[in-house]
Amino acid sequence: MKNKKQNKPKDSQYPNRQYYFPEQIIESFILKGKDSLQMTRRAQFILSIMAGAFISFGALASVLLSSKIEIEGYFHLLSGIGFAIGYAMIFLSGSILFTEVNVLLPSYILYSHYSLSKKVLQFWLVCYIGNFLGALFVGFLLNLSGSLDKEFYEGLLVFMEKKMQFTERGTWGWFQVLFSGILANWLIGIAAVLGTAARDVSGKILGIFLPVIIFEAGNFQHAVANMGYFSITVLEGFEYNWFQLIFYNIIPASIGNLIGGGILVSLLLSFAFKEDIDEEVLKEESKA
Repeated sequence: MKNKKQNKPKDSQYPNRQYYFPEQIIESFILKGKDSLQMTRRAQFILSIMAGAFISFGALASVLLSSKIEIEGYFHLLSGIGFAIGYAMIFLSGSILFTEVNVLLPSYILYSHYSLSKKVLQFWLVCYIGNFLGALFVGFLLNLSGSLDKEFYEGLLVFMEKKMQFTERGTWGWFQVLFSGILANWLIGIAAVLGTAARDVSGKILGIFLPVIIFEAGNFQHAVANMGYFSITVLEGFEYNWFQLIFYNIIPASIGNLIGGGILVSLLLSFAFKEDIDEEVLKEESKA
């Protein structure tokens, strides 16, 4: 099959092009997935904790910016912008987020012929635990600082009620959280795609913001985001407990996030642009 890259203009002809082509984005996912796996376990853990902390800051910002906003459209817009701030902090700092790993690793595994080895599974687990601990750490600090007033926690309760409304629907509610988790990481995965596509910081931030605003407005279930929201309530004694959070929200949301990011973003794009991926990148990964 003729390589599609032959029909595309070379960068030298268009030096001011402000984005990368989709196949270049997949190449970036492959290389970033490899780099993440090759980090020391300590580095992986530290960067995962940072990502969980930034997610909590995003949850905090979403509540603060939307506080007392009665017009529903403005409420969703501002809460989405608030949460996108946290995701931008993660993306630009190189922190490791569970839902971003769901997008990076499947492309790397596919093109490197790398099976789901112990090393890959351990990385996923370290990332997941680190995110949870980072979110908890910020939640404790926020509560202990006494910086947040009663009105903030009233606003936070609105978010929590939306996240936990599925628990009253029994088994079907559990699957609804899973389906919602698919939508969440589909959008977060596209945010990673757009952020990677842009060549400058402002373009990356804008690319991140657009899908994240939709995700937040739609109340889609993002496992680590929910860790952030719930962690802020740790010392407040709200009616929802950790058993409800973990088994009726975090677990099904995590499964959905894996499907949404891994299949609907990473693998679909990888297969769609398979013929256009730089063969040198694939050869390098095969040798590795």
